[in-house]
Amino acid sequence: MPEGKHEITMEVPIEEVWNFVKDMDNWAPLLPGYISHKKINEHQSNWTFKETIGVLKKKISLQVSIKEWIEPTRVTFELKGINENINGNGYFKAEAIGQNTTKMTGYLEMTAEGALAPVMNAVMKTSLPKSGQELTTAIAQKLEERKAYR
Repeated sequence: MPEGKHEITMEVPIEEVWNFVKDMDNWAPLLPGYISHKKINEHQSNWTFKETIGVLKKKISLQVSIKEWIEPTRVTFELKGINENINGNGYFKAEAIGQNTTKMTGYLEMTAEGALAPVMNAVMKTSLPKSGQELTTAIAQKLEERKAYR
């Protein structure tokens, strides 16, 4: 099962990390290949992004369902393909290391099924760790930028 996990430590209090991550409008645009997202309700949204599969660029739409919000440490979610036979899940986890330091972990696993599954799973096996690292790093950078402008 293709998966990616990335941890990053930042000089931002855990409360500020939570305030940013609890609203997907803040971090959905930071997803690599992001095209758009639309909130359906507080726990569901549809996301569209580009993924490169070999020489092809594929537009993928996913329904993201938040399974739990545990303030200020954890958000878990499930993913279901809208235009592709893809399913997955993931989480953001925050851990206070000190009063103004937080370790954030992003995790995502996805599996494709159907005729293109072998190709898509092979691509995701290499792209998910990279995408997870890019997203987690982008969130940390955005939080540190916000801190710098206060």
